[in-house]
Amino acid sequence: MQPNQKTNKLTIMEKHDFVTIADLSKDEIIYLIQMAQEFEKHPNREMLKGRVIATLFYEPSTRTRLSFETAANRLGARVIGFTDAKVSSVSKGETLKDTVLMVSNYADIIVMRHYLEGAAQYASEVAPVPIVNAGDGAHMHPSQCLLDLYSIYKTQGTLENLNIYLVGDLKYGRTVHSLVMAMRHFNPTFHFIAPKELAMPQEYKLYCREHGIKYEEHTDFNEDVIADADILYMTRVQKERFSDLMEYEKVKNIYILRNSMLANVKDNMKIMHPLPRVNEIAYDVDDNPHAYYIQQAQNGLYAREAIYAKVLGFTLDDVKNDNTII
Repeated sequence: MQPNQKTNKLTIMEKHDFVTIADLSKDEIIYLIQMAQEFEKHPNREMLKGRVIATLFYEPSTRTRLSFETAANRLGARVIGFTDAKVSSVSKGETLKDTVLMVSNYADIIVMRHYLEGAAQYASEVAPVPIVNAGDGAHMHPSQCLLDLYSIYKTQGTLENLNIYLVGDLKYGRTVHSLVMAMRHFNPTFHFIAPKELAMPQEYKLYCREHGIKYEEHTDFNEDVIADADILYMTRVQKERFSDLMEYEKVKNIYILRNSMLANVKDNMKIMHPLPRVNEIAYDVDDNPHAYYIQQAQNGLYAREAIYAKVLGFTLDDVKNDNTII
């Protein structure tokens, strides 16, 4: 780690970024889940009073941006930033480097979503303040991955030895890419369900083989295929990632989860989705006890509070013994 060159009147600390889930050890993942549990018990605190969080969203977002901003507000921080690069100096030709360096003058943490793969890593190399990756192209979405891991742990009581079915857009879906990498510590069996046009990229299948992660591939999606799932993780076919809209039209409705398909699933099975959904989960599923995607989104608040604590150097004991709880 490079020393943080930004001197904050509250603390001088080492810089900790949160750019990828792939670098986290099993112990670090469990540690963050334990932090999220503590924040769920008491989400309203003043641990970050006097801090400023900058949110730089070069791509549209609802849940990710709002949960990061809510997490900052519930911890006592103030929020600055933009939700559309067109209203910033980016529209005048300002480079990512200059934007990041400029905003670093004003903020203690930068939360950034960008359409280019690797943008968050680059920002972390030039910024004197911690960078939190809120999604970079089709590459990584580590904060979504942490809330997914927390949701899996909450619903299953463990992360070990689970059957996890990933359905839909596995080519461009950065949430599933992050989840595959994070689960390498926990002996999962993955089932990749996708049409050939949206199949899991070879690099992630190679990653599975290199790390001893079991996986199977399917193109069919029906009640027999999903009967053994512990987690059924649905994804949206991402229109914005397609350069050829005819290709999008061919695959956009290929898999739709309907309530009638859930009659024979395991009792513990939960349905997750990073949202937003378009039509890949029918609305008649919403009232099914296996549906968990709305609660999953709520878990994003606690996971992102844990991320703020981590990058600012707070420990689990600091969170447990925090006397700023409101």
